[in-house]
Formats: sequence, C-alpha cells, structure tokens
Amino acid sequence: MECPVCGSDCVHSAPEILKDLPTRFLPCAECSMRVLDKRAPLPALTYAAPCSCGKRFIDEVFAHMYVIMREEGDLTSSDPLIAVGSPLIHPGFAMDLPPFLPAKSLLLLSGKVQEKAARRIVAEVPEVRGVVKTADFVPGLVSHDLDTVPRVYTLLAGCDVRADIYQLASGPLVVYKQQSLIHIEFPRSGYPKLRSVAAHVGKPPVPFFVDACSGPGTLGLAAACLGVPHVVMNDAWYASAFWSAFNLKVNRVYFDAKEVRIYGQLGDMARHPVAREPVKIAETVGRQTIEVYQGDFRKLDRVIPGDAHPVAALDIFDKNNQKEVSILLGNWQRRIGGDVFVP
Repeated sequence: MECPVCGSDCVHSAPEILKDLPTRFLPCAECSMRVLDKRAPLPALTYAAPCSCGKRFIDEVFAHMYVIMREEGDLTSSDPLIAVGSPLIHPGFAMDLPPFLPAKSLLLLSGKVQEKAARRIVAEVPEVRGVVKTADFVPGLVSHDLDTVPRVYTLLAGCDVRADIYQLASGPLVVYKQQSLIHIEFPRSGYPKLRSVAAHVGKPPVPFFVDACSGPGTLGLAAACLGVPHVVMNDAWYASAFWSAFNLKVNRVYFDAKEVRIYGQLGDMARHPVAREPVKIAETVGRQTIEVYQGDFRKLDRVIPGDAHPVAALDIFDKNNQKEVSILLGNWQRRIGGDVFVP
C-alpha cells in the first residue's frame, strides 16, 4: 500500500503487518543487550552497530541518536539519555520486555532535536522511520469547541506514520495514524475503551453503532470487527477523519464488505482542517455498511436515519468537564436518541 504521507510502501494491510508480529521485537541468539541509565548522560559517545539479524536493543539505538544530537549541538554533555526524546514503536502494542528494534520500527518524538540532527538520525540510524519535533501541547483538535485553533507538531525528517495493534475478542485490529497530527493513545493491556465498546455492542451485536469523535477510528473499527451491521465514524479534524477512512482499507479483511471507497485525500482535506457540516469521506460496499464522515458530531442527525436509535460512543477529549459532558449527552439524546456513552 502506498503511504499517503511519504508515498513509499511503509504502510501495510492488517494481515501483512501481523504476520511477523510475534517475533518482530525479539532478539536472535547473537543479539547483545546493553542496558543504559536513562537518567544519566551517555558514559561515552559510542554505540554498537545492529546485529547481523538487523536488530538492535532500544538503549543502543538511543545511544546512537544521543551521539548525533550531541555532535549537532542539540544536547549538552550534562543532558541525560532520556533527553533524546520519546520513542514510539511501530507497530505499537503492550509489551512485557524492552524491544530489539528492526529497521524502520521507531518514531522519535523530541522537543530538543533540530532539523539537521533529525535528517542525520533518519539517514544514519536504520531503526528510525521518522523524527517529529514536539512542543508543550497536544496535537490536533482537542476540544469539541470547533472555534478552537488546532496546533500540530512538526515532522522534521522521514515519515511519521505508524500503527498500533489492539487486541479484540475477534482478533487484532491495526490502527494507523500520522503522529504529528494526532495525539498519542498507546494501547494498554486490557484496553478499557475497547472493553466498553464490546459491552455496549453485545452478542448478537446491535444493528447500528456510531463513533462520534473517532480519532483514527479505533472504537468504530472495533464495533465493525465485532459484527455491527452499520457503523458510522466521524471526526471534525481532517487528519482523524482521513485516518479513520484509511484504516477501513487496512482492516478490510475483517469486514463483510467487497470494497472500501475513499473520497477524501489527505492533502485536499488539509485545506479545510475543521469541518462543521458532515461530509462523507469513505464507505464500504457490501453487506456491512461502514461510513466515515468529517464534521461536527452534533450535526450527525443529518446523516443518521431518524429511526436508527444507534449505540453511540462519545469519546470527547475534554471528558473531565462533567457538566459539559452531561449537556452533550442530553443534546445527543434529543437529536438522535438511542444509547450514548462516554468510553
């Protein structure tokens, strides 16, 4: 599959990405393991090369990046190893042990890195797929107030598209996202939001499910994998709506659908980053109907049939404001009805 960001083949369908997952981050018999103190500077500006199998322990990869950032002046001699940044593994899933990284399996998020060092890291550190410059905010649309101006991180080098793996009763779900544009929500063991979706979907599954604030589509895709005949995913933020649509294609093998049609392209949608009126971005063709919209979830009554009475997940970002959440739930009940919950 062609990556929508870099145009290369760094994205794959769910079956392709899952086929080597059990051994992807495990060492071979000849791999070495040097455990470094993350809270202290690197003892010496040296690092070991990858093993002949092509993997390297994550601490050694960080040592390599640390040396480059020191040489380029992004770090000082007193900076600890952890100052390099935060690693996001590709694909990400709940791990019991630190990983041995194969090529193009790590995305670095860093507040200290500058463009020259970032380009060197992508060129010289084989395990790194991309470097993103972070700041003190959460990227994307982080409020249901659509007048809020979204902010994003900066991709300095490489590609920032990566996947997370979520375990469902029906099997693993693969969710890609562009990490500079969408907030981090790394999969944890026994992921509580997915348990909540499964409980509301039930057995046999409910006929209609809505993921009203879908992000990259995790909850709506999970409902579809659990057999819901009609699923609607929606997000006002263009990157979330696009990746919800793209993840339909990635996971198509799990759906009772012959085809996935995507109508919105990432570059075109970026020109209208926040949408109010729901616009259809993608849909399936087949016995199972799955639709993706970009728009204000409070206007979904314009695309959801009046007699649908769906089960709806309202996964708003600012859910700690209980008064506002209550108002939103009440508004949903009046306009659309059915069972609405905050996962």
